[in-house]
Amino acid sequence: MAASPGRFPWNRHAFKALAAAAALLASSAPATEYRLVWSDEFDRDGPPDPANWRYEEGFVRNQELQWYQPENAVCRDGLLIIEGRREKKPNPRYEEGSRSWRQNREFIEYTSACLITRGKHAWQFGRFEIRARIVAEEGLWPAIWFLGVDGRWPYNGEIDLMEYYDDSILANACWGSERRGQPTWDSSKTPLESLGGADWDQDFHVWRMDWDEERIALYLDDRLLNTIDLTQTLNPPGQGPQNPFHQPHYLLLNLAIGGTRGGDPSQTHFPTRYEIDYVRVYQKSPATEATADDPTQPSPSD
Repeated sequence: MAASPGRFPWNRHAFKALAAAAALLASSAPATEYRLVWSDEFDRDGPPDPANWRYEEGFVRNQELQWYQPENAVCRDGLLIIEGRREKKPNPRYEEGSRSWRQNREFIEYTSACLITRGKHAWQFGRFEIRARIVAEEGLWPAIWFLGVDGRWPYNGEIDLMEYYDDSILANACWGSERRGQPTWDSSKTPLESLGGADWDQDFHVWRMDWDEERIALYLDDRLLNTIDLTQTLNPPGQGPQNPFHQPHYLLLNLAIGGTRGGDPSQTHFPTRYEIDYVRVYQKSPATEATADDPTQPSPSD
């Protein structure tokens, strides 16, 4: 893949700090409204910072094909690199005859990583910016998403700042419905063809979420993809928070392979990389980062 544009080995920390300030000054909202409250610039080579991130492990959700493991995530040259691999090894949780898709696979065929801030950082409202580069190939399902700290899915609320599958970029949110365990979705799907076509994934792009008490606005390179009206995002009585988007959410960064949405990876090129340049969180004063408890969260889908 092409080298990251605009990268300078000299004084990288200062360069990225200046870039963060410039981005805030150039934003549509007055710069004085927001201040940077948290970020990870991934400038230290080695494993991701354990003060910020933990990992999902194993087969987790959506009948996806990848086995999540920490060793597929590394920081190098100012990037968080999540690597998807085609590799075969025994499933340590295999049980012959099991009816569970997580346990009836004798072998692991693919590996990847999912990093989450649950139990370490969570935020209620603010501006969230992630600069990243994905590979837009059949079989891959990269995402930038958030889950509420209180309640079971989907009643805790889910925000998908970015998903890629079906040759499209998605920007979504979901919450509970009257049908127990079934989500209500507010979705947007933008074909890659409308964003620049085949070469679009050669560059880094900036995904942004602006979230306040009234709405969630999801952007790609300053292009508004979806707006979620938070007067409409109400759970049924007695099913989790009344409005799941009026509570703190934690962040997930992952590269899924296959599954219910990712497509067939049999012809996909491996190893493959999902690269994240930075994650930045801005809030209006007073800032409201929450120190999230760590409730047991079920998988969004079995």
